[in-house]
Amino acid sequence: MEYRSRSIHKSTSIMISAILFLSLIHTSHCFYLPGVAPEDFQKGDPLKVKVNKLTSIKTQLPYSYYSLPFCPPKKIVDSAENLGEVLRGDRIENSPYVFKMREPQMCSVLCRITLDAKTAKQFKEKIDDEYRVNMILDNLPLVVPIRRLDQGSPTVYQLGYHVGLKGQYTGSKEEKIFIHNHLAFTVKYHRDPQTDSARIVGFEVKPYSIKHEYEGKWSENTRLTTCNPHSKRTVVNSNTPQEVEANKEIIFTYDVEYQESDVKWASRWDAYLLMSDDQIHWFSIVNSLMIVLFLSGMVAMIMLRTLYRDISKYNELETQEEAQEETGWKLVHGDVFRPPSNSDLLCVYVGTGIQFLGMVLVTMIFAVFGFLSPSNRGGLMTAMLLLWVFMGIFAGYASSRLYKMFKGTEWKKISLKTACLFPGIVFAIFFVLNALIWGQKSSGAVPFGTMFALVVMWFGISVPLVFVGGYIGFKKPAIEDPVKTNKIPRQIPEQAWYMNPIFSILIGGILPFGAVFIELFFILTSIWLNQFYYIFGFLFLVFIILLITCAEITIVLCYFQLCSEDYLWWWRSYLTSGSSALYLFLYATFYFFTKLEITKLVSGMLYFGYMLVASYAFFVLTGTIGFYACFWFTRLIYSSVKID
Repeated sequence: MEYRSRSIHKSTSIMISAILFLSLIHTSHCFYLPGVAPEDFQKGDPLKVKVNKLTSIKTQLPYSYYSLPFCPPKKIVDSAENLGEVLRGDRIENSPYVFKMREPQMCSVLCRITLDAKTAKQFKEKIDDEYRVNMILDNLPLVVPIRRLDQGSPTVYQLGYHVGLKGQYTGSKEEKIFIHNHLAFTVKYHRDPQTDSARIVGFEVKPYSIKHEYEGKWSENTRLTTCNPHSKRTVVNSNTPQEVEANKEIIFTYDVEYQESDVKWASRWDAYLLMSDDQIHWFSIVNSLMIVLFLSGMVAMIMLRTLYRDISKYNELETQEEAQEETGWKLVHGDVFRPPSNSDLLCVYVGTGIQFLGMVLVTMIFAVFGFLSPSNRGGLMTAMLLLWVFMGIFAGYASSRLYKMFKGTEWKKISLKTACLFPGIVFAIFFVLNALIWGQKSSGAVPFGTMFALVVMWFGISVPLVFVGGYIGFKKPAIEDPVKTNKIPRQIPEQAWYMNPIFSILIGGILPFGAVFIELFFILTSIWLNQFYYIFGFLFLVFIILLITCAEITIVLCYFQLCSEDYLWWWRSYLTSGSSALYLFLYATFYFFTKLEITKLVSGMLYFGYMLVASYAFFVLTGTIGFYACFWFTRLIYSSVKID
């Protein structure tokens, strides 16, 4: 009940942050990473060390820090998290660590605990699943520096330290589990020589496992013989590690060292976001540009040569009989704008795609300008959710405009479907996955209060905005077809095997996927291997290339389809570029089996559940781009032809 009430209280702050987020962007400080203000510390000032969730790339299930019997403070205080942080499973709480600025500490004892069978089992399970402890100091995440063997390579940083490790004693084959119970912290700071104040620019740790020893009975003033600053005995290795077994005592200790650094506060995230493999990204861009140039050549050839010649020739024909003798796309002019089957559903998906396109485009622009940096934890997810909600007005507008063109009259019905179909399917999958996470008692489970806040945002803001957009779109005059539609549908001749709808749709998705798959690898790595992704400049370029590729491949295949006198292009144009989502899901499956070490059934279900949602969203986005490209193309070519 305590957790439930805490989650409801938290949802209030989430709702407030949801409303104020966009206004805060305008008032944020204009630093390298906007939205975060620096804090100056004088010598001796207390530093607040906070603990975050425990994470594992093997299970993908986060847990709160105090779900393990670590040393607690006198009172555990939960930090207010934003919507994105809660959805990510972040649980930021205070810790018992006492840091004072520029005052080093050695062998500070945190606490002493004796494990029982239950707590020993908990530690063993988390260590076996390779869980990491995440901590925060002055908004900087704790990292473990790993120096590469080759001298020229920069230091690599891993987020958080492992709870423990598995190993064997010398001469024994039995595997034992050891806990990291001594932490050697390094706080890096940049000092201002004029004011003597300092700003924190780095937070690193080296974890050790050591079986601490002491003389006599344990008391608060007991001095350790294994780690004693007075005798200058410090912990520098894990040669006598602390085993995790029932009825064994564990003493948790830590050191704090302060290092002056030349790195300025504005550049303190550079080491975390270091991109050593930028050549791969440039290769990805060049590879994608080659695809775009090839397709652009195809489209230019069709538009300039074939169409120009065909239209000129067609307009010179004298009689209707001669026109009927012609073959190709001109013959289907009386059927090409015939409303498709399931036109309502097409309108809904096109509207949803416009909503997605707006959300992704604005999110990318904010990210490129640095507003959604990793220093603003949860900012990216919060921004995407809020933008999705506010883009509902464009979804309603696009779907009702198309619906009216198809001679539809019930705009309220189409607006309701647009507002509920895609979010409803995603919410249902999310609800099932959340129930699975609840069953594992993970902090990744979205609390009831947050779930309620999401539903309020959906039905309280998004749905009304979709209706507003639908009303505006339906009030506009209907889009006129450039040619008249015959009353009797024309018979479609038998098609060649390569013009089979399924074959051409599957072929159409290959090139858009090919344009993004290298960048996709880095995105999947950042999500599932717990790494930072901050190369939004590259991502924005790849996204623009994706838009162009989707548009051009659909136009090319649509032209070939019309030339073979098949006028059923509406759905096929959507599915042609949308089929790239199938390849995305197949790639995600390949990534799961080759890069991830997930063994638990629930973790596997989470992965495929979330990737299914991502692929579905990708389908809606790319499909809409292909549809609008084809819509523009058909209207352009048929408006150029004179029909008697």
